[in-house]
Amino acid sequence: MNDHRPETGAAPALRRLLDLLASGAATEDFAEVLADARRRGAPAAVLSAIDDATWQALRVHRTLRQHRRREAELTALFDTAGDLAASRDLDTVLQAIVRRARLLLGTDTAYLTLPDEAAGDTYMRVTDGSVSVLFQTLRLSLGDGLGGLVAQTARPYATPDYRTDERFHHTGTIDAGVLDEGLVAIIGVPLLLGGRVIGVLFAADRAPRAFSPDEVALLCSLAAHAAIALDTAKSLADTRAALAGLNSANELIRAHAAAVQRAEQGHDRLTDLVLRGAEVPDVAAEVAALLGGEVAVLDTEGDPLAGRAGPAEGLAGAVAASRAEGRSVRHGEDWVCAVLAGQEPLGTLVLRGRPGLEDADRRLFERAAVVTALLLLLRRSVAETENRVRGELLADLLTAPDRDPVGLTARGRRLGVDLGRPHLVLVAEPAGAPGAAATDRGRLAGAAGRYLFGSRGISAEHGEAVVLLLPEDAPTGPAGTAGPASAQQAAELAAERLARLAGFPVTVGVGRPAAGPVALASSYAEGLRCVRALRVLGRAGDGASARDLGFLGVLLGDGHDVDGFVGATLGPLLDYDARRGTELVRTLRAYFDCGGSLTRAKDELHVHVNTVVQRLDRVEALLGPDWNRPERALELQLALRLQLLAGA
Repeated sequence: MNDHRPETGAAPALRRLLDLLASGAATEDFAEVLADARRRGAPAAVLSAIDDATWQALRVHRTLRQHRRREAELTALFDTAGDLAASRDLDTVLQAIVRRARLLLGTDTAYLTLPDEAAGDTYMRVTDGSVSVLFQTLRLSLGDGLGGLVAQTARPYATPDYRTDERFHHTGTIDAGVLDEGLVAIIGVPLLLGGRVIGVLFAADRAPRAFSPDEVALLCSLAAHAAIALDTAKSLADTRAALAGLNSANELIRAHAAAVQRAEQGHDRLTDLVLRGAEVPDVAAEVAALLGGEVAVLDTEGDPLAGRAGPAEGLAGAVAASRAEGRSVRHGEDWVCAVLAGQEPLGTLVLRGRPGLEDADRRLFERAAVVTALLLLLRRSVAETENRVRGELLADLLTAPDRDPVGLTARGRRLGVDLGRPHLVLVAEPAGAPGAAATDRGRLAGAAGRYLFGSRGISAEHGEAVVLLLPEDAPTGPAGTAGPASAQQAAELAAERLARLAGFPVTVGVGRPAAGPVALASSYAEGLRCVRALRVLGRAGDGASARDLGFLGVLLGDGHDVDGFVGATLGPLLDYDARRGTELVRTLRAYFDCGGSLTRAKDELHVHVNTVVQRLDRVEALLGPDWNRPERALELQLALRLQLLAGA
């Protein structure tokens, strides 16, 4: 028996509908099944069953399509979350979010704006699908346009046609940008973080379009991810900044700790040097090693006690500034620190080769100046004590040298003074002597102690003068430089430096080098006579030896160095006669013997008067234009007499 139920006649159509659902066919294909049954003349009951089945199939088809779309949306959200987890580049993440928003909603463009707190508006941060430069550079004030409304209300808004939508505050700038991009339908959702709008995400089409609630929800989900990305990026930036700050602080702490440790080590090493009895050059070398530069120690005159002096230009001003500030100061590429005992200057420290000096190293350099001051004070104190003891020896030596020469020599040896070696005896007086004030003499005695500081010499007040005893071969130049070549140079140098140290002119006379107590006392007497002669000659403030005083030196000197006087006075003439076989000395003697008469001199010499004139011109060329002045003529006549006597 045949089955006449409608469902049975509609079975082929139902199977076809199932096939369409399985293949994901288009909605129009489902209506074709009912139309085909009508064309075949199916009964009304069958057509009704097929119609009901088609309607149910369309409901299932629509549900499946929604599920697929939802699955795609969830996949996109998961991919976005994965991008956030894998990427630390904010631009890359935001670009991916905007691109997915455009793809999922199927819009022509998508873009994201962020607020500019400094400017008080918002700006385009990321765009995708945009072709207008004007649109890409738009800035929106709060409340202007669709984006301004979203930012102001923290709610999503969509418009099927932005051009005619009066819900938004239109401005010429925004409308011009939207028109240039050709946008019509726009949807914008807020990026919320803790209830605060931190940006707006948009999707837009260039044709009218109504956005569904599902599309609004999808865009809101993407906006939430964008907000998380922004917050994460800000947190990472803050963390990186904090880490950078911590690293910088850690580096500063380490550098400071290293500097403090180096300063402590430097202080310990300098203290150890002082306790071991080191000298100023040792301290300078240690400081140079600690600071990695070159260190010089200068005395109050600018002469080096250690290291090299270097250029003196502007140094005095730098030293004065260091004294005023109480710390080291920059001097060109160098550093200068005054060495002080209270307010009394003892010298200067100069550091070269370290133009950039950190605070810790600068304090170490200044501490070295303090250590140097202690050493100089200690040395000066010891030197003053030794000089007082040696001064007593010098006073006994000058007062009674022949009383116990052997005992004086032994006392000197115990005090480090070998009286058996040749010494120079310098007699110094204030240029205002005789009768100089005791204060001047006391200042001169102190200046003599500083002048001899670091040498093997001794000094003492004796009578109206200050006497300095200095080994002949001792370095008497500044800070141990090479000594003078003669007693005369020793006297000149002493007069110059004692005047600078004492602050007033000083006259210095020096005797012949002598060895032994008796000879040294005699040399002192000769030096004293030289000082008196310098006063008489109006040469106060000079330094001289007996030999430098010409014929007065012959009269005042104990050795009566006739040959030396004759050689110094007539030497150029004697040498010329010896080389050329001339008779300049004989001509000069005849000229003086004849009272300066050329006529009588030519008769005495049996030559023509022109010959006498020519010879005297040669004498003037060799001796100088003042040879015939009274004082010089007296010396020449005395030398000629002594030379004649020596020849006889």
